[in-house]
Amino acid sequence: MTLFESMHNPEALKRLPADQLPVLAQEVRDFLVESCSQTGGHLGPSLGVVELTIALHRVFESPKDPILFDTGHQAYAHKVLTGRHDFSNLKSEGGLSGYPSRAESEHDFIENSHASTALSYADGMAKANEVRGVRDRTVVAVIGDGALTGGMAWEALNNIAEKKDRRLVIVVNDNGRSYSPTRGGLADHLASLRMAPGYEQALDLAKTTLNRTPVVGQPLYEALHGLKKGIKDAIQPQMMFEDLGLKYLGPIDGHDEPALEKALRRARDFGGPVIVHVITQKGKGYAPAENHDEDQFHAPGPFDVATGRAKPGSKALKWTSVFADAMVEIGAEREDVVAITAAMLHPTGLNRFADAYPDRIFDVGIAEQHAATAATGMAMNGLHPVVAVYATFLNRCFDQVLMDAALHRQGVTFCLDRAGVTGNDGASHNGMWDMSILQVVPGLRLAAPRDAERLRTLLREAVAVEDAPTVVRYPKGAVAEELPALGKVGSMDLLRRAADGGHSEDLLIVGVGTMAQVACEVADRMADQGIGVTVIDPLWVKPLDEALIAEAARHSVVAVVEDNGRTGAVGDAVARLLRDNDVDVPVRTFGIAQEFLDHAKRDTILQEQGLTPQELSRRLTETVSRRTEGAAGPALADKSA
Repeated sequence: MTLFESMHNPEALKRLPADQLPVLAQEVRDFLVESCSQTGGHLGPSLGVVELTIALHRVFESPKDPILFDTGHQAYAHKVLTGRHDFSNLKSEGGLSGYPSRAESEHDFIENSHASTALSYADGMAKANEVRGVRDRTVVAVIGDGALTGGMAWEALNNIAEKKDRRLVIVVNDNGRSYSPTRGGLADHLASLRMAPGYEQALDLAKTTLNRTPVVGQPLYEALHGLKKGIKDAIQPQMMFEDLGLKYLGPIDGHDEPALEKALRRARDFGGPVIVHVITQKGKGYAPAENHDEDQFHAPGPFDVATGRAKPGSKALKWTSVFADAMVEIGAEREDVVAITAAMLHPTGLNRFADAYPDRIFDVGIAEQHAATAATGMAMNGLHPVVAVYATFLNRCFDQVLMDAALHRQGVTFCLDRAGVTGNDGASHNGMWDMSILQVVPGLRLAAPRDAERLRTLLREAVAVEDAPTVVRYPKGAVAEELPALGKVGSMDLLRRAADGGHSEDLLIVGVGTMAQVACEVADRMADQGIGVTVIDPLWVKPLDEALIAEAARHSVVAVVEDNGRTGAVGDAVARLLRDNDVDVPVRTFGIAQEFLDHAKRDTILQEQGLTPQELSRRLTETVSRRTEGAAGPALADKSA
């Protein structure tokens, strides 16, 4: 049995002789590389914290001492050392989550992958220990991969520092990166910590200078001044943390396991809040990851272990790529268009815009709130900013969209990648909330393109709006085939017309975004049963075109199909529009159940949610049948049976 195979819990790790720990670290790395080469996953971040994770579990008593990972994609080594060795279905249905998961292990405490939250969790846990009189437990928060650039982390630090005897250890896993190199003043400060000489080295240097000072011709105070300056230069970078009242240890080599254990034991025994500053290398121990300039294998798909090259995959056009190219084209036409990313330059496709217009791209770090309000300031001063984020991360800056961009009627465009069901990254990454929460924002306009051509068109329309915020949302993965319109209903695209097949106008389906493709398949299936179905794509789902009112009145039933949570989304907006205009037509809404979804492939989740042509056809046929039977008697009902 290898050392790796014997690691079923942290107690086994504690019993391991220190001289075997380097062997274990290598076995863990080999396992992670081999596993992720088959499934893909967050490899680079986890390779960088193998020794740190070993040291954490040897020093602290998990789960008695909770260890919180921020962000959670650092946690693969933690999973392995707490007995989870089957990575064969990582991020797939029935397999391990790509993040810590409370359902998987008692050693996992927080599972959402939204960054910069762990210090707040840790502060709350430490305060709970204090209130309950628990004195023998230490809360540990590991914050890294750029998460310390998020404002929420500093709100938490402000509170953590107020009480000097709460047992809380903050490990700053400093690899200088989120996806790409971390940017900003804080990143520069941490870099100065990494590069500053240690206190002892500075002291030795200053002493040497003093010893070499001639007695004649150079006053002694000058030499003493040099000594003072050397010591000050060594400790100055630490002052930001110590001025908050936080004990600071470091910087420490994050791949020196004995040094890590020593520092963590000192922090544990201090009895109050301590920051342990650890320097790690993302992708450590696997050359293709270490040498990967873009993101050091932050989250590769399947790859060849020997070369690190990605395995052949689908060559289909991706939504992100369509957006990326469209932004470059728009940037060439309009010098006032600038782009903002929250530490996700490559994942959102803005790297192409950055290459073309390096002076018009701004990476604000993991700070979506700041991104939204800074964009509003840019708009106030003559620019049109495009803020590209994952749809799930828009949740973090809702107040800024509402009270800053919208209240001030500023032309800011938000582009939401990974909207709808993303699948394998689990509940925290599904972009199923945006069309609900944005419905309440006055003046905001929201577009949902169904294919590549509509994305290009709607993005251009969005950046043309200067007196209100606009939003364009699109999913993850490959773009569906182009679905041309047959005509227009107001500003909306007509995709199917019931009367064109000689049928009565039984059903109107409003297909939102990519679900317009599904709606057309439903219409074709139901037409084969003699049911007349009209399909429209509203394109702009907020505000809805009032031409929908008359169109709905011509049909017996209206259905809305969307890949968003059902509550308060487009379906509810359609029902409200018709109700407010006294259109007495029943409205069926089909979307995602308002619950947190387990990780699985997008198609699997859509099937489970009943958002497939087959299931929608069955349910809508039953609805139309009941409606027409009541209105026209059994003869029409038989027609749709």
